[in-house]
Amino acid sequence: MNRLCQSMEPRVMDDDLLKLAVAEQGPREEAGQLAKQEGILFKDVPSLQLDFQNILRIDNLWQFENLRKLQLDNNIIERIEGLENLTHLVWLDLSFNNIETIEGLDTLVNLEDLSLFNNRISKIDSLDALAKLQVLSLGNNQIFNMMNVIYLRRFKDLRTLSLSGNPISEAEDYKMFVCAYLPDLVYLDFRRIDDLTAKLAEVKHQYTIDELKHREDLTQVQREEAQARREELEEHKAAFIEHLDGSFLFDSMYAEDVEGNKLSYLPGVSELLEAYKDKFVIICLNIFEYGLKQQEKRKMEIDTFNECIQEAIQENQEQGKQKIAEFEEKHLLNLSAIRDEPEMPVIEMKIVECGEDITQLFNTLMTLEMQLVEQLEETINIFERNIIDLVGLFIENVQSLMAQCRDLESHHHEKLLEISINTLEKTAKGELDEDLPDDVRALFVDKDTIVNAVGASHDIHLLKIDNREDELITRVNSWCTHLVDKIHTDEIMRNRKRVKEINQYIDHMQNELDNLEFGDILD
Repeated sequence: MNRLCQSMEPRVMDDDLLKLAVAEQGPREEAGQLAKQEGILFKDVPSLQLDFQNILRIDNLWQFENLRKLQLDNNIIERIEGLENLTHLVWLDLSFNNIETIEGLDTLVNLEDLSLFNNRISKIDSLDALAKLQVLSLGNNQIFNMMNVIYLRRFKDLRTLSLSGNPISEAEDYKMFVCAYLPDLVYLDFRRIDDLTAKLAEVKHQYTIDELKHREDLTQVQREEAQARREELEEHKAAFIEHLDGSFLFDSMYAEDVEGNKLSYLPGVSELLEAYKDKFVIICLNIFEYGLKQQEKRKMEIDTFNECIQEAIQENQEQGKQKIAEFEEKHLLNLSAIRDEPEMPVIEMKIVECGEDITQLFNTLMTLEMQLVEQLEETINIFERNIIDLVGLFIENVQSLMAQCRDLESHHHEKLLEISINTLEKTAKGELDEDLPDDVRALFVDKDTIVNAVGASHDIHLLKIDNREDELITRVNSWCTHLVDKIHTDEIMRNRKRVKEINQYIDHMQNELDNLEFGDILD
């Protein structure tokens, strides 16, 4: 608080303060007076200046969703917060405050210029989301570790950096270090970096820079691979067949199957299990490949539908524009004729004719819109039938393949039960040669115990298969319902918007005609 008058009370960023700031910074002429009369919409404000206001906490800025420039310097702010909705912000000044930690900037993906000059920051971090950052001012803070500079290498567009007044700026190698590790920097501490300094810095730190670049390249490759895997998974999810391109479903069946894992120690079960897994995975791959093909068909159907819709709307709009152009050409001639006409009865007759032309235009535009509604409704109904048929076929074939998985499981269950009973009989006769773990031997006390163990394993496997099938069917049906509902809703909204546009245009033309002043015409 030493930067502002000690006697001043900390201020709250309430609506009154924000309205006052917007009003003072708004236009002074007619537009400003109109804004005062009709009220100020915070969402339309592009720039906001709140410096020297003794503000302690950033708050109530959520309505400024289109703000591009925010000035909060010379306050007593202690934390960076409350900026989540300012996603269009390009310029942010938080200099001369009491901020200790960089935080709360994760959504400001368009920020290019950030000033945190003269605060209490000791570490440069939490800026990862600011990929477009070009100017960063961190002078007069408490940054003492030179490694903070390396963190800034990720900002490929950074050209201007200020670190003067920090402990690191007192280091003998400070300038060379910064220039070497940030080779794209143009200005450091308000001075342009000359070519000689940049070259000397590169030579001096070449070995460590090369090592760092190698590590960064490896990290970048790993990051790209991880991103590719995420994108691929999203594609598979969109096709409803994620994790079916391998043994994931099979492995999940045994992940919680305690009895099944015990039974795998029985003689002959290992080979049986391996054969079962191979056949099961093949079916999963069939579902996966079929799902991808069906997803492509659904995409093509949607793309074709959207093209048809857009073509119909475009054609209808062109017809509407032509009718309006013809009307306006005739309307302007009529108005000119009215102004030139000296006889009042003739003027009144021509005004009536203009009114009839306006009514005729309204009827024409509404007829065009109704024709479009009917055309789009037919197209939507055809698409709805097609997409429902595609989804139905997809579900039917997936159910058939899942039934094959259940058949395999049932066959495996029968074989496993047969081996288990044989093992029980050998155990009872003392003819079992294999040395089984104690927890496996505990299953072979009697027939009921071993039958129950095999049955419990079988039930778990069937439940996993059923759950995966149910999940797929539920999701694809939900997707189809949501898609169709959205298309119908979008069409209703389009129609309402178009009817509103027509009415507004017709009302405007009618009001112009109604407000025609005979005195002006006669003059």
